Amino acid sequence: MGQFFDYLQSRADEEAVSDWILVSQEMIDQFADATKDHQYIHVDSERASQSPFGGTIAHGFLTLSLLSHLCNDARGDIVPDGATEINYGSNKLRFLAPVRSGKRVRGRFKPLEIVEKRPGQIQLTTEATVEIEGEDKPALICEWITQFKL
Repeated sequence: MGQFFDYLQSRADEEAVSDWILVSQEMIDQFADATKDHQYIHVDSERASQSPFGGTIAHGFLTLSLLSHLCNDARGDIVPDGATEINYGSNKLRFLAPVRSGKRVRGRFKPLEIVEKRPGQIQLTTEATVEIEGEDKPALICEWITQFKL
């Protein structure tokens, strides 16, 4: 445990940035099916074209759910063999801009706090931002909390 905690501490000043990924209409439709959220702004291109968004947009929670993938892409899989990293929650979650279908997003991650909660359990709070390619305003910002069970 001490070695992994020290490893996390050694990377505490590093910002990790993922590659861009496409948020396709197919991805949005699959998320709508999985969550039963078929609001027209997500799945009806014709009707959504008349909305303030000018077309379909990803669900905010779809964008949020991409954090795990984006973070693993950005920092690599750092979880030691036999351990797990689980979502614990988030602070200050804000959806700042819609992700339009066909846009690409990437994640930007910076550790804020690394705490040993109890033996075999480390809590990592990370400043997480999901950026939209070609746009000034990010899609989402939050303090993302994960826990490592060692």
